[in-house]
This record gives sequence, structure tokens and C-alpha cells, in this order.
Amino acid sequence: MALAALWLLAPITAIAQTEPAKPPLRICSAINRPPMEYFNAAQQPVGIDIDLANVLASRLNMTASFINTPFAGLIPSLLAGHCDIIMAQLFIKPARLKVIDEIPYMSSQVDYIFKAGKPKISSPEDLSGRKIAGIIGTTSIDIMNDTNKTLAAAHRPPINIMPFSENSSALQQVEFGQVDGYAVAYETGLYYTRLQPKIFELGGAPFGKIATGIGISKQNKPLEAAITIALDGIRKDGSYAMIFKRWDLEGDMLP
Repeated sequence: MALAALWLLAPITAIAQTEPAKPPLRICSAINRPPMEYFNAAQQPVGIDIDLANVLASRLNMTASFINTPFAGLIPSLLAGHCDIIMAQLFIKPARLKVIDEIPYMSSQVDYIFKAGKPKISSPEDLSGRKIAGIIGTTSIDIMNDTNKTLAAAHRPPINIMPFSENSSALQQVEFGQVDGYAVAYETGLYYTRLQPKIFELGGAPFGKIATGIGISKQNKPLEAAITIALDGIRKDGSYAMIFKRWDLEGDMLP
């Protein structure tokens, strides 16, 4: 009987071992901008984009696989086929929509991080003549470039824009006084000013509700349709709201 029992178990074990794994959903993300996406102490990606991507992948019967990519390289990586989607607080802008599609999933805002105790500003024009950091390829730099056009028309000194490739370098420059401020997504600015209030503070109230999307190739319409349906599903069942509440960003939810 013992031998018969072992014989009966063998095929079951073999089937379990050869069960196919869920296919990966390859996700390009700039994993250095908390609370959207960053590495925790255990070097695991966490954040609101990470949570959303994991839930969406699960609804597609896939496994989220994150590929850490510099922000400026996100769209080129997607177009080169290195990933299936972008989840990296990618603002929806006409120039981007010419080359990729974006599925709206939240709203974002923009602000400035200053060293604690520095005077606040009421508008980007108040940055005239100041040295301000920004991440290459982000809307924050686009806004400063547009502001410089306004300043030039008013015969005022431009913002001295200091481009950086990633978040930590820009913050370090603010902390050590090498730049006057850092133009950044409000969500990231709020995270750092709460984490280190004696070092950083926001320059003023956030401005500009900006639609933010999941980037996807224009050639991948089936996946785009599937993600759109999955996103609608998590909005209806409450999973979407739970994620935004977990990260204290309910104000960024889609209406």
C-alpha cells in the first residue's frame, strides 16, 4: 500500500512542478521618487505606483516585473520594447501623446522644495534669478522654461535651471545650499518635507492639476484595452481608493 500511495502521488507532484508561471508585465519605472515609487530598506520597490501596478497585473493574471529606469529614458525604453508599460507619475502631455498612449489613472500637482527657513514663493515668476534644480525630462523643467519666457518678456533675470538625472542628487544640492530650490512633483515634495521637516519645506501651495497616465505603446492596443478595463474594475470595487488612502493622496484620485 505504501508503494502504491507513493506511485499515486508522483504524477500529482509532477503536474504541480510543471504548472506554467504567470507571464510578467514588464514595467519601466524611475524608482527614486517617493511616495510614487522608491526602494524601501529591504531594497524592494514600494509606493503608490508600485501598489497600483501590482493590483493591475494581478487582474490581468500577470506578475508585475519592475525595471528601474532613469526618468528621461522611460519613453525610449518603452519604444525599444524593453518594457510593456510605464508607471512613473508620467504627466499626460501633447508631445508625449504623439509617440505613446497614456491611460489616465490619477492627477498630480507641482511644487518646489526649499531649505527649511527660506522665504516662500507665490508663483514660479518669484524664482527669477534663483538657481533651481529639476529632473531631466520632467514637466517641472518645462514649467521653468516657460516661466523664463515670461521673465524675458518682462526684462527680468531668468531662473537658472540646474538639470539632474535623479532625485537624490537634486535634494542633496538643496540641503547643502548649492541650489536655492528643487522643482518637483508636489507628491514627492510633500513626502520629503514631512520626512525631514528640519531640512526641507515646500516653497508654497501646489499648483496645476495635471492628468497623469500609464504609458503604453501605440502598437499594443490589446494590452491598453485590458489595462483600461482592469483599472475601471479596481475603481469600482474600492481597491483603487484603498491604495490612495494608504498613501494619504486621496486628493489625487480620478473623480
